[in-house]
This record gives sequence, C-alpha cells and structure tokens, in this order.
Amino acid sequence: QVQLVESGGGLVQPGGSLRLSCAASGRIFSFDAVGWYRQAPGKERELVAAITSGGSRRYADSVKGRFTISRDNAKNTVYLQMNSLKPEDTAVYLCNVHRYTNDYWGQGTQVTVSS
Repeated sequence: QVQLVESGGGLVQPGGSLRLSCAASGRIFSFDAVGWYRQAPGKERELVAAITSGGSRRYADSVKGRFTISRDNAKNTVYLQMNSLKPEDTAVYLCNVHRYTNDYWGQGTQVTVSS
C-alpha cells in the first residue's frame, strides 16, 4: 500500500551535513509512526530517529543534537537532517513507516562520511 524511496545520501567530509528524503507513493497518515534506521557492515540495524504515532520525536543517543527528523504531510515525505557528521555515521539509511501491524520499508541510501 505504501512504497518508500530514500534519496539524498552521498559522500561528505566529517563535520558536513546531508538531508535525506523519504518519498512515499502511498499516503502517510498523521497517525503513522515514521522513522529512520541505519545499518553498517557487520553491525545490527539501529533506530536513528523516529516520530511516534503521538507526534513525539525520539533520537538515538549517538545522534541526539546533530540529527533532526521531520515530516511534511502535504508532500507525503519524511526527512532526516544530519549535521556535524562523523565517520561513525557511515551506513545505509532506511526509512520506515509503521501502521498498526504493518511496516513499510525503502531500499536505503548510502551515507559515507570520510575525509
């Protein structure tokens, strides 16, 4: 019902910024929970940032103060603004939409932080 496509990844130097976008072909409702996950080689997938069904923003401790998750209902898009990037942020970033018992995932976009 919902198809997600991430974009905005790329190569950036430490301290730089990127904004990731997750465009949905189906509608994302206001009561849907949305989130950004990331997975690096050899590591488990982790939740980076989320907006709960109640509208609260949550962040992993490792990115708190540097990343900001937002959504634009009119554009049916979820964003992740990433500032002060570190090499440890290098990973494939995936967006997720959770609706009751259903989960929708994008294919991911690569973020590489390196000098």
